[in-house]
Amino acid sequence: MKQKQLRIALRNCGVIDPERIEDYIAKDGYLALGKVLTELTPEATIEIIKKSGLRGRGGGGFPTGLKWEITRKVHGDQKYVVCNADEGDPGAFMDRSVLEGDPHSVLEAMAINGYCTGASKGLVYIRAEYPLAIERLKIAMKQAREYGFLGDQILGTGFCFDIEIRYGAGAFVCGEETALIHSMEGLRGEPTVKPPFPSESGYLGKPSNVNNVETYANIPVIINKGADWFASIGSAKSKGTKVFALAGKINNVGLVEVPMGTTLREVIYEIGGGIRDGKAFKAAQTGGPSGGCLTVKHLDIPIDYDNLIAAGSMMGSGGMIVMDEDDCMVAIAKFYLEFTVEESCGKCSPCRIGNKRLFEILEKITQGNGILEDLDKLKNLGKVIIDTSLCGLGQSSPNPVLSTLDNFYDEYIDHVTYKKCKSKVCKSLMTYIIDEEKCIGCTLCARNCPVNAISGERKQAHYIDPEKCIKCGACMEKCKFNAIFIN
Repeated sequence: MKQKQLRIALRNCGVIDPERIEDYIAKDGYLALGKVLTELTPEATIEIIKKSGLRGRGGGGFPTGLKWEITRKVHGDQKYVVCNADEGDPGAFMDRSVLEGDPHSVLEAMAINGYCTGASKGLVYIRAEYPLAIERLKIAMKQAREYGFLGDQILGTGFCFDIEIRYGAGAFVCGEETALIHSMEGLRGEPTVKPPFPSESGYLGKPSNVNNVETYANIPVIINKGADWFASIGSAKSKGTKVFALAGKINNVGLVEVPMGTTLREVIYEIGGGIRDGKAFKAAQTGGPSGGCLTVKHLDIPIDYDNLIAAGSMMGSGGMIVMDEDDCMVAIAKFYLEFTVEESCGKCSPCRIGNKRLFEILEKITQGNGILEDLDKLKNLGKVIIDTSLCGLGQSSPNPVLSTLDNFYDEYIDHVTYKKCKSKVCKSLMTYIIDEEKCIGCTLCARNCPVNAISGERKQAHYIDPEKCIKCGACMEKCKFNAIFIN
């Protein structure tokens, strides 16, 4: 469904050879850099970015031009341009794909940023587990220096700018800009209280402008085609396009780029090809572990920053995991919270302790030991964590819990009141039963049970002891007569 998509950030991915700068130049590469250096002042360039309405694609949605303007106005003997290429959301691979398929677009945009903000040095913070992206980034940097697009006296002007790579070790919290900066400095990747913001005091205490890969990938096109062109795409408050990584129970997985304001229905059913095996759509998790679940009632809302927040979710970096009727939303909330607990830097108590307590309550519920009072605890504790955590990780980590409580409260009631998981996902709430009418006593299930929980004579109906059963599913898998079912 290409007609539903509009490729701006991904415009060159799969079209050019990312290891040949000539291919990039043939697609108007470095034309924008030449234009700003020879025809535009830094102030005029920033005004174009502001007028375009571009907002940060890393999740925060802060106006990009305004951030550049703030950094330019701060005085400093040395300034830095930082590219955040540390995407750690489960199922997200937008930034990696841009760096693998079109690295020069990011380098060009960083150089433009340096010209606008008064920075002479750029830093790309990328996790070391992206070897192909790193390799192609290095090739692109070498070629850009050889062609005079990086280094001293760029394009014969007085502007000097060069870029280095800094490696991350895969910590999710280092996607937060202050934690990222500390990691680049060789310190523990922990966030700090803002203000001061990195634009005032960032890398090595110097003014630093931090944007993510997708944000930078839009910059050259905006300069070349104009602010009005970009602003004509998208919704009233969210301009341009957004790249999403579609994953989960959907027929067409992978990257899609659509104008802001495209509905969830269009993304899932027209571009994504619908739910696998013809099953019913249940929810879509946007914004990764920090986002919330969108349900059937949200299918026709236009996807942009403000609408997603109003729906109890967020844009995030662009991960979109689709779930069907077989998914248990209590288990989904527990899965995301387990990830957050593992990735928390532990600096502030609300995130370090509060999320652990949330996870323990969810674990208690999925094991069949939950009570109704636990649901109120989840809501109250989640709101306290949001209000009191230090950085964006803690401030958004309860979102999966709160959004599933709002949209799938009946599933929580089933778990705590009736001790049932209708989706048959939570093992502790499942009971394996043999249908006496279908069982012919072949003993195949008993022979494959690892804990000897099945008894019965040959050619007679068998029985599963629920006290011994570990719910591994081996019996159901081996049964040839569909005589075993889950209650």
